[in-house]
Amino acid sequence: MRVAAIQHDIAWEDPAASFELVRPMIAEAVADGAELIAVTEMFSTGFSMEASIVAEPLDGPGASFLTEQAMTHGVTLVGSVPTRHPSFELPVNLLTVAEANGEVHHYAKIHPFSYAGEDQHYSPGSSFLTVELSGVRTTFFICYDLRFADEFWMTGETTDLFVVVANWPAARQLHWDTLLRARAIENQAYVLAANRIGSDGSGLDYRGGSTLIDPLGEIVASAYDQAAVVAGDVAPRVVADIRQRFPFANDRR
Repeated sequence: MRVAAIQHDIAWEDPAASFELVRPMIAEAVADGAELIAVTEMFSTGFSMEASIVAEPLDGPGASFLTEQAMTHGVTLVGSVPTRHPSFELPVNLLTVAEANGEVHHYAKIHPFSYAGEDQHYSPGSSFLTVELSGVRTTFFICYDLRFADEFWMTGETTDLFVVVANWPAARQLHWDTLLRARAIENQAYVLAANRIGSDGSGLDYRGGSTLIDPLGEIVASAYDQAAVVAGDVAPRVVADIRQRFPFANDRR
């Protein structure tokens, strides 16, 4: 399966303008043959703590954009949107996986970023999401989740590809780059990561670093500092072969 991460800027708290930034980049990824395309965390608004302003219903404009684009192009499209959800007291940072046939799956960010006060404005999720897409067992996480290796381990055995969508600031770029490779190496799985560029309404700068990493930790494709489509191929047989040749996970205690 060919996959792509869309590295894009975000119009602060302006979904309509943000859609116009990513729309042509999604089309570019489709033209390159991508079947699974990831945009970023809170791709329509930026990482805003004004939840009462930016959070939308489950069928709001951000989720609807993802679904419409997925069906129009015949692909699976992934991104997170601040969402008012009936199962949560506060809004949630909700990842949507929109398939070409109109089927939709959701993952609520398990670890709100307390350092930025996200935990005061968004409820945490509690469930993992793994979806088989074109034979690739794909598990989804959002930004700060990346720091919690145990949850990647818990899902790693049944995962060929991890997808991480983020708004990860340039000030901690080293951590982003290092943790992504670590999650790939220790789980012997592909990692596709989509991070934004530009500056947000809180004054934070972003370098991107969107990437595809193979199960041995090698960089397949990556980009920094500018809008880009980062693409490559993933294959479950490669994951299975590496795990068979190097059965390191069997030694976990």
